Amino acid sequence: MSLNNRYDFVLLFDVTNGNPNGDPDAGNLPRLDAETGNGLVTDVSLKRKVRNYVGLVKSEQPPFEIYVKERAVLNNQHKRAYVGIDRADLLSGDDKKRKGGNAVDEAREWMCRNFYDVRTFGAVMSTGINCGQVRGPVQMTFARSMDPIVSQEHSITRMAVATEAEAEKQEGDNRTMGRKHTVPYGLYRAHGFVSAFLAKQTGFSEDDLNLLWQALTQMFEHDRSAARGQMSTRGLYVFKHDSELGNAHAHALFDLVRVERNDPAVPPRAFGDYSVVTPPAGRLEDFPGVELQILA
Repeated sequence: MSLNNRYDFVLLFDVTNGNPNGDPDAGNLPRLDAETGNGLVTDVSLKRKVRNYVGLVKSEQPPFEIYVKERAVLNNQHKRAYVGIDRADLLSGDDKKRKGGNAVDEAREWMCRNFYDVRTFGAVMSTGINCGQVRGPVQMTFARSMDPIVSQEHSITRMAVATEAEAEKQEGDNRTMGRKHTVPYGLYRAHGFVSAFLAKQTGFSEDDLNLLWQALTQMFEHDRSAARGQMSTRGLYVFKHDSELGNAHAHALFDLVRVERNDPAVPPRAFGDYSVVTPPAGRLEDFPGVELQILA
């Protein structure tokens, strides 16, 4: 079933004693805004968790395969598209130009049909073997913490070494030292958008949308690690428009979801230190044609 409504949504999630999104350019420290000290989690990180969840619950089977995944060779995925549309002959030849010819549009449609993340988030598939580009109907912003975060550094000890040479250097003491970075607590907020027009171009359906909501509410439950500590979705507030074009500006709707500190004098260390204020679920009086759905 095709998508006939525009959606805008607010996602709230938190982290306790973990690193929600390390920055490889800063020694894997938690990402933050250097001016304000607020924590950041990239849209790429959030999409990664959605991909992992969908791949897990749908067993990586079409039409829910995942295009961008660990150890994937993207050009091999592109080859499958041309085999799938019975145009493998276009892949032959030794020229270094992008292969595909006049079948690129068919290959792009095949990729959309088979890969959930392509028809959801879009993809640039013109590397080497050309399957074109897809602009995805679902887009997300960076998540930003509601308050400045404190990045704590911990020394950790490993009671083992990797090689015999290291063991000899330690002279019988196999302990090696390391570092771990955590955030004591942070409540993060991200915004998202779903375009009905782009959904029709990629084949993103109502069933795909429901799977997205499910992933956003449950993705942290299946992405546990010692490095990330305890992460949980704390709120998913979806604004459904009566039309494809939309009935209100997204920023005005986002302003209806307010997150407030209960006691500004006490550093937040739990979700209970905040209050989330929203209108009641249902039709919004001040925004005709918009319905608020509280999914988490």
